[in-house]
Amino acid sequence: MTMNTDVLDRVLNLLANTLNVNVNTVDQSSSADTLDAWDSLAQVNLMMALEHEFDLQLEVEDFIKLNSVATIVEFIDQTLNA
Repeated sequence: MTMNTDVLDRVLNLLANTLNVNVNTVDQSSSADTLDAWDSLAQVNLMMALEHEFDLQLEVEDFIKLNSVATIVEFIDQTLNA
């Protein structure tokens, strides 16, 4: 499956801003497992930022699943195109 590059770019920028890291250090393979700054507090902040950026409402169950750039982009793509 090809990632939506607009959504990917927006997620990467949002992730970099939320984690306070250089956008060049994150890519579509980045996840909570690969980025030390992506801890539980960063996860909550990222979910709130995603809600604001993409004008959507996430459920608490989504917070747990959305722990990588790939899963976030796929989720947003599916949600926006539903």
